[in-house]
Amino acid sequence: MRAIGFALAAAVATVLGAAALDADTGLARWEHLRGELADARGRIADLRTEVEGLEREAGLLEGDPFALERAIREELELVRPGQQLIRLGGGTSSAWKL
Repeated sequence: MRAIGFALAAAVATVLGAAALDADTGLARWEHLRGELADARGRIADLRTEVEGLEREAGLLEGDPFALERAIREELELVRPGQQLIRLGGGTSSAWKL
């Protein structure tokens, strides 16, 4: 009876060992998925920070019509009559009255 228990335990240990080393379902896959989860959590944190900044900016723009107009003109690269658009290095632009 004791030999059967030992044989059964050895068989279970062998199966569990083989499953742990299997490339599709084993420890390597588990570690890979843990890494992906950590990366996803990092991206989520970055996106939450970005959303907070955008919400702050939206609040400022809602409270100041001149800031809203300026942001729209900068985004669309539009100028008021009598202004000229000057593109600066680094992808920025500025409008100046002439």
